[in-house]
Amino acid sequence: MVTVVLAWLAVVAVCVAAVLFGQTARAAPRRTRRSRAGRIGLFLSLSGPWLAVLGGAGAGALTGEWLAAAAGAAAGVVLTAVVGFILAPH
Repeated sequence: MVTVVLAWLAVVAVCVAAVLFGQTARAAPRRTRRSRAGRIGLFLSLSGPWLAVLGGAGAGALTGEWLAAAAGAAAGVVLTAVVGFILAPH
């Protein structure tokens, strides 16, 4: 039980770090209008990590495999942050 709680605390920490990392895409000076890929990247950078955590929590609730769901959620958070950064670099 302690392992699962620590795993989910780690997921939340990774999510907060990813969102703060995604703030760099938003804080970049706007020279021109963002492209469609840039807007999608910005959405993924800011909202994607939270959606990955919610998806992981939903998967954990459906399957009962909370530890595996935490690992998947952490991977999803990192993936969405990286894809968002690639689509919306500053």
